[in-house]
Amino acid sequence: MTRIHASAVIDSKAELASDVEVGPYSVIGPNVKIGAGTKVGSHTVIEGHTTIGRDNNFAHFAAIGGVPQDMKYRGEPTQLTIGDRNTIREFTTIHTGTIQDGGVTRLGSDNWIMAYVHIAHDCQVGNNTIFASNAQIAGHVHVEDWAILGGMTGIHQFVRIGQHAMLGGASALVQDLPPFVMAAGEKASPHGINVEGLKRRGFSSETIAALRQAYKVLYKDGLSFEDAKVEIQQMIAASTSDATTVEKLTQFYEFIAASTRGIIR
Repeated sequence: MTRIHASAVIDSKAELASDVEVGPYSVIGPNVKIGAGTKVGSHTVIEGHTTIGRDNNFAHFAAIGGVPQDMKYRGEPTQLTIGDRNTIREFTTIHTGTIQDGGVTRLGSDNWIMAYVHIAHDCQVGNNTIFASNAQIAGHVHVEDWAILGGMTGIHQFVRIGQHAMLGGASALVQDLPPFVMAAGEKASPHGINVEGLKRRGFSSETIAALRQAYKVLYKDGLSFEDAKVEIQQMIAASTSDATTVEKLTQFYEFIAASTRGIIR
């Protein structure tokens, strides 16, 4: 059965699965749906048009589904969706979207969100990411699967962070961070391929070597951005590597080719 502390305030229109737990003094709004196995710590507020999946764990004092910090927002019924098995720690804030974008902020599944993280309106966060304490992402940011953000990082609006990328602590990211790349710095700059992270996730030595070669073309060979894209495209076309390696090289190329803010260089 649902375990709701006597001091919690749950709107009668909220939809909670039968085994959801809600701690003392938490508040759940009328347009909230929470899936089975989810636990909500004490003093946490979940509001807005917010849909939450299964087996999530919200720590104390989180603020979920609040209105966007966007001066253009006029109360439109925008949304927040959260997947399954996420850990969301103390004082995290995640806001709903705006109609200037798709109207939905999304957090996928199996993410580890540490204390004091902020995920702003219209952000799209994938699966298996790690946001260390005080990581702050502005509106419209996209973070792909398996990315890691170090503590006290700041991400500019509309920036994209590619899959398996890693951003060091106290970094400021103002342009796109390509997949598989490590970066750090007051104005973040690239520092090679995330080799250790890729090894832990089962990437073959052949795939890692190919990604390092693509990184070299983009960052070390003195080519213009346009010339580097052509070189990487030709590298993919001429590759005799296995299908997984070609797939990862293609993902690397497609990410940088689609950039509108520009990539860090």
